[in-house]
Amino acid sequence: MVQLRVLNGSRAGTAHNASRFPCIIGRASTDDLQLVEAGVWENHLQLDLRVPDGFRLSRLGQGRASVNGAEFDELTLRNGDVIELGAVKVQFWLAEVRQSDNRVRETLVWLGLAALVLAEGALMLALR
Repeated sequence: MVQLRVLNGSRAGTAHNASRFPCIIGRASTDDLQLVEAGVWENHLQLDLRVPDGFRLSRLGQGRASVNGAEFDELTLRNGDVIELGAVKVQFWLAEVRQSDNRVRETLVWLGLAALVLAEGALMLALR
């Protein structure tokens, strides 16, 4: 649903896909996105989905954080926003949507329709 791309630090180039909310970002091993860089606290930030507002990012403790260079306590994120916490920069993106594989279901529907057409044809021949 949401992708958090780590832009620098020891996990630079990696991405965390968040699909359960709230999503906790911080240093703790229990955090959903664990970042161990300088200035990152345990349970540093919380990302939550609030309908209809969108994705809200909140600071959880004493750690400082900013989005696009502006400090905040709580704000709504937009696609492409850069989150800075400690020495780490993370970019917020909506994750790519993957279409589920429906080949079996589609095949069964087409076979059912073909059987229906054949049955109608046989009924028409029988009624002549």
